[in-house]
Amino acid sequence: MTSQETAPPRKAPGQGTATPRLIGVDAARGAALLGMMATHLMPTFGPAPQWEPTMVGLVFSGRSAALFAVLAGIGLALTTGKQQPRSGAELWSARGGVAMRALVIAVVGLTLGGLDVNVAVILVHYAVLFLCILPFLGLQLKALCFWAAGWIVGSPVLAYLIRPMLLDAEPPLQLGHNPGWEDLESPGRLLADLFFTGYYPVCQWISYLLVGLVIGRLALTTAKVQLMLLTCGIVAASVAKVLGTLAMEAWGGRAALSVLPGTRGYPLESMLQVNLTGLQQVDSWWWLATASPHAGTTLDLVHTSGVAAAVVGFFLLLGRVSERVGVNVLILLSGPGAMTLSLYSAHVWVVSSFTNQPLPAGWTDEGMYWAQALCAISIGVCFAVLGRRGPLEWVAHLASRLGSYRPAAVG
Repeated sequence: MTSQETAPPRKAPGQGTATPRLIGVDAARGAALLGMMATHLMPTFGPAPQWEPTMVGLVFSGRSAALFAVLAGIGLALTTGKQQPRSGAELWSARGGVAMRALVIAVVGLTLGGLDVNVAVILVHYAVLFLCILPFLGLQLKALCFWAAGWIVGSPVLAYLIRPMLLDAEPPLQLGHNPGWEDLESPGRLLADLFFTGYYPVCQWISYLLVGLVIGRLALTTAKVQLMLLTCGIVAASVAKVLGTLAMEAWGGRAALSVLPGTRGYPLESMLQVNLTGLQQVDSWWWLATASPHAGTTLDLVHTSGVAAAVVGFFLLLGRVSERVGVNVLILLSGPGAMTLSLYSAHVWVVSSFTNQPLPAGWTDEGMYWAQALCAISIGVCFAVLGRRGPLEWVAHLASRLGSYRPAAVG
């Protein structure tokens, strides 16, 4: 979630401009940040009793968070050799840096977890994903492709088989809230929630970082690869969504799931379009046939990964245009995208101050979103112009340097 994951730090004014890759990747991350903020601040379902999906729910739910994770994999690939992964001592040094960065992100996430906020904070899961991906950092592109495909196909089945056992435990091994410092006292429950029963199940979400590693090992500065990401991403996302919709609406999936006792609350039809969070997704193999946001199924992983690839390809192409015209046309997104850890954390803290309280007089959900979005953009642009890292990005960068330090051999 920090710009240091994607490329070397941007230069200060007068020392040259950022590379197109950094601009495009940071812009994609900025778009993901604004999309997640939209799902946090604006309704994803309409009013009762219909609970119709809103445009925000239909467009951003599930996709923005997945884009963050894919971008994390891309960033790790770019900092561990790009097209040629590091090996030997250099690889172990890079792994140490990634592990220390993960520690910083986890500390921030556990601290935010103590806030009373109606937001599913992703940072602790994000940190665990960084640790889980360490063994894959030295793999070549072909091997990564096989691992990514296998994980996308196999992890949803594994989760479906294991999750009921964890939920049937007494008490259930599920937090029902954001991970916080107090949860370290029950490590079994915390790990079960992080990997299988929580909002961002690491078991399936490793797929996103593997997809990101695959993308990051490509020649991202070439127009051919950028166009391939855009077109193949759109095709993959579209095919997965069509298959999921057919399975639910034409082949009997929704009818079979609607009779299960755990699907009461929001209308299942709306949840299948917006978010399956809150449904335990047990007692029917039909759950594995959906492409719904936050379903964690193969079709969901393919769809959201495809969307992420297309978004990255799109912004990389715009970064190419930006380089040719000599103007950073993406700075409104690449600025905040270069310091998302700081801005995301500030966003969660601000939202917590309004949780379970009425908005100030004259404010609406949309107004609150645009106010925070404009603040994030303004702050990000200012830091970009000054050539500075965000405060939490600076801490993460320092931790990464400490973790990757290897004393020079004496001979």
